[in-house]
Amino acid sequence: MNRKKLGCIIVLSALFGSMLTVFAAGALLRSAGLYADDVLRFFGVMQFIQARYVNPPNTTALIDGAIDGMVASLGDPHSIYMPPTMFQELRAHTEGSFGGIGVTMGFKDNIVKIISVLEGTPGEAAGLRAGDEIIAVDGVPTSELRSEEVALRIRGEAGTQVVLRILRDGREEEYTITRDIIQVASVRGTMVEGTAIGYIRIGSFAEHTGEEFTSEMNRLAGEGMTALIIDLRENPGGLITSCVAVAEQVVPAGTIVSVIDRDGDEEVYTSSLSARKYPIAVLIDENSASASEILAGALQDTGAATIIGTTSYGKGSVQAVLPLFHEDGLKLTIAKYVTPNGRSIDGTGITPDIVVERTPTDTEDVQFEAAKKYLEEHPSL
Repeated sequence: MNRKKLGCIIVLSALFGSMLTVFAAGALLRSAGLYADDVLRFFGVMQFIQARYVNPPNTTALIDGAIDGMVASLGDPHSIYMPPTMFQELRAHTEGSFGGIGVTMGFKDNIVKIISVLEGTPGEAAGLRAGDEIIAVDGVPTSELRSEEVALRIRGEAGTQVVLRILRDGREEEYTITRDIIQVASVRGTMVEGTAIGYIRIGSFAEHTGEEFTSEMNRLAGEGMTALIIDLRENPGGLITSCVAVAEQVVPAGTIVSVIDRDGDEEVYTSSLSARKYPIAVLIDENSASASEILAGALQDTGAATIIGTTSYGKGSVQAVLPLFHEDGLKLTIAKYVTPNGRSIDGTGITPDIVVERTPTDTEDVQFEAAKKYLEEHPSL
């Protein structure tokens, strides 16, 4: 075979291979609802910025901003792009250990308030108090941030600092706080003094919440528990698998929750609990969200518990967390869920069976006292 003929074959092979590549790429783009001109437009803008912007741009920052804008265009507050630092902090928090300052927060109408300050934490040492309003984190107004972004900005590597602007009694003050490792058990239990009522507080649904709940249930049963209060107030949710692991121990046999994707395909989580052991009262409030609403909704629909407190947050969607390629990640809403009776609580929340409001002038936990009184008056199943 002469060189000229061989050269023609190589050129034709390369051309054919390029055509296949273009065809495959085009098919991939079309499957995502994109066309070549969309991609050319995107890369054209990026190339123009790289070539002509007055200061040499950071290419990674350009891509991060584009991804963030893509997710933000969904208009879904629960779908979010997480740069590497934010993504690592989320993973650490889910695992139950993270760098932070040791406060729990409530979010409502773009107002961020401290609900409680953990003992022995940087937040307590700095003088933060329950009821303080956080109006800025490191100079960024909290009114411009989604609730998850506020929490993730406050968390960070132990030894680093965060600056909070606090509003207290009409006066603003800045606090510079050095973060530390915060070890948080998502479940804690105790016997209510002078009664046979057990009390279990679930702060979030983290990786080991199901196991921790089992341990506390067994311990309280050994101490003579005959009734149970489950406190889900200020619980923002977490892992649906951990929520189901808890629900399997208190929800009667049958459906716990149904998760429905955009195609209408349904995944049903069920309980095989043969018999209820205790009368149960569940405490919820306006910051009980997502997985905590799944548990409360299942207990309410099945008649396994009486719900006490105020209407919950109303987050009836399920998110998947996707690690990306540069230690960053994406949290994306992939499904909706409904309670055993087919209720969607998205945007409406769960209405308690017994409504008990809290006020700033309360000298005791009126919701807890209402739950205690209810169980004392209804001691049997």
